[in-house]
Amino acid sequence: MRYCINCCIHLLPNDLHRQCFRCRGPDHNNQKCPVCRGENKIPLYTDSKQMKWLAVLEVRTDHCESWNGLFCLRKGKLCSLMFGLIIMTLVMVSYILTGAKHGLLLIPSPFHYGAFASNPSLMDNESLSDMKDYYQPSKMNISYVKDYPSIKLIIDTITSKIEFITRQRPDLEELRKQEPHMFSVIPNKFLPNSKNPCWYEEYRGNTTADPYATNSYALYSKRFRIIFDYLRKVFWNHLYHYKDKHYRLRCLPHFYIIGQPKCGTTDLYDRLRLHPDVRFSAIKEPHWWTRKRFGIIRLRDGFHDRYPVEDYLDLFDLAAHQIQSVLQSEAVKERGKRNNIIIGEASASTMWDNNAWIFFYDNSTEGEPPFLIQDFIHAFQPNAKLIIMLRDPVERLYSDYLYFASANKSAEDFHEKVAESLQLFEGCVLDFSLRACVYNNTLNNAMPVRLQVGLYVVYLLDWLTVFNKDQILVLRLEDHASNMKYTMHMVFQFLDLGPLSEKQEALITKSPASNTRRPEDRSLGPMLPTTKAILRDFYRPFNTKLAQVLFDDAFLWKRT
Repeated sequence: MRYCINCCIHLLPNDLHRQCFRCRGPDHNNQKCPVCRGENKIPLYTDSKQMKWLAVLEVRTDHCESWNGLFCLRKGKLCSLMFGLIIMTLVMVSYILTGAKHGLLLIPSPFHYGAFASNPSLMDNESLSDMKDYYQPSKMNISYVKDYPSIKLIIDTITSKIEFITRQRPDLEELRKQEPHMFSVIPNKFLPNSKNPCWYEEYRGNTTADPYATNSYALYSKRFRIIFDYLRKVFWNHLYHYKDKHYRLRCLPHFYIIGQPKCGTTDLYDRLRLHPDVRFSAIKEPHWWTRKRFGIIRLRDGFHDRYPVEDYLDLFDLAAHQIQSVLQSEAVKERGKRNNIIIGEASASTMWDNNAWIFFYDNSTEGEPPFLIQDFIHAFQPNAKLIIMLRDPVERLYSDYLYFASANKSAEDFHEKVAESLQLFEGCVLDFSLRACVYNNTLNNAMPVRLQVGLYVVYLLDWLTVFNKDQILVLRLEDHASNMKYTMHMVFQFLDLGPLSEKQEALITKSPASNTRRPEDRSLGPMLPTTKAILRDFYRPFNTKLAQVLFDDAFLWKRT
C-alpha cells in the first residue's frame, strides 16, 4: 500500500488515492475536503487502525508545501550547514584578534595608560590584561600609527616632566635593618696585604660534608654544575688550618662592570679576563645584587627562594684559591709584598635593575625606592671601582630588541613596540616622578621594549650619590670599537693593573669581538628612519644631561 505524506485526508487501506488533495480531479468537493474546511491535524491510519498517539504525525495543512523543503533536508546537509557556521565564526574571531594586534581595528589601544600605580601583588609573569586595573586608558590611540608628529606630542609631554632631583641617601643603620644576614656575613674590614677585598671565615663543616650542597646556583643551573664539581674536589686542599680550626678565604669583587646590556660589556669582560692579574666570578653574570638575592631566577618565572650571600661568595672561590696561594707564598710572608690579583664581576643589570625593591622594601613617598643596589655595595665596599660601558641609546634599544625578541621580528614591529612603550612611559610621568617610573617593576614589565635602560644619566646620578666620580669609569662602545687599544689602556690604568708584554697586549686587543649581532638579525636591516627620529627626540634631553655630568659632548651621540 502506498502512502502520501503530502495528503491531508484519511488514507484507508482500500483507498486508490483518488481522493488525495494533491491528486484530486474535477469532482473535488470543497465542503467535504478536510483541507478546505481548515482542519490542521489529521491522524495517520495504517491497515484500518489508528496509530497510538505517540505516532501521530502532525501536518500543518496551510503551509505544508513551503515547509516541506526544510524538513526534507538530509541530516548530513544540516550538519554541514552547522559546521560551516562554526568555521565562519572562528574565522571572524581570529580576524578580530589579529586585527587588534596589528592595529587594523579602530578601537582604543589597551596599552595607553594615563595613571600609574605600583602594586606589590603584581608579579613579573602576570599578563598585560591584569595590569589594566592599575592604569586608566587614554583617549589617544596612536600605538600602531606611524605618525611622527602625533608621537612627537607624547615625547614633548615626557620632556616637559623631566626633573633630575637628587635622591636622599639612606643611612647605614637603615640598610642593616633591611639585610641583617648580609651584614653578619661580610665584615667591615679586609686583609691588609691583599689588593682585593678578602677575609678568612671559619669553616665548621666536617670532611664528608659537601660545601656546595645547598648552593642555589649549582641547584638551579645544570651548566654550572661542572664548575662546582671541580670546586668540591679541591675545596679541602685550600682550607687554612690554624689552632685546630679550619678557615676558608672569602672574597668580594674589587671592581664591577655594572652596565649596560647590549653595550659591549661581554667583549670588555672577555678581554679583561686575559690579563694575568684579573680574575672573574665563576659565572659571568651572577645577577645576585639585582635578582638572585630576591629569589628571581628568570624574570618571567616570578619568585623562588632567595639566594643567600654565601651562594654569591661561592662564585669567587676559584679566584680566592689563587689569591690564597699568593698570600701564603714566601714573597708575601717574608718580603711584605701584597697580593695584586683582583676579582671582577660583570652583571650588566647592576647599574639599572632595581625592579624587585617594591616586593621587599616598604614603599616611600611618590613610589620611589627607598634603597638601591649601590647603597648596599657601598656599605660593604666603599672603595669599589665601577666600570660602565654605554652606547648610543637608540642603537642599543634596537640591538636589545633583536636579541631578546623571540618571533616576528621586523623594523615595523619594532616601531610599533616603541610607540606603545612611549605611551606607557608618558602615562607614568604624568602622575609620578621620573625616578619612580624608571625603577617601577610594573611599568618596566608592561613596556614591549626596554626604553628605560637607555636613560643612562638617571642611573648614573643615583650611583654618584654614594660613590665618588673618580671611582666610576664611563666608556663608549663606539670608542671601544674604533680604538680598542686605547680603551683597554684606560681600563688598565683605572684598575691600577701592572704593565703587559707586547705579546700579552696583542692577545687582549687583537682578539675578535665578542657577542656580535647574529646573522639572522643582521638580515633584518636597520630600524625605520621614522623610528630613529622618534627615539632621538626621546633620548635627547637625557643625553644632554649625561654629557654635562661627564663633561664630554661625545655622549650626545650626534654623529651616530
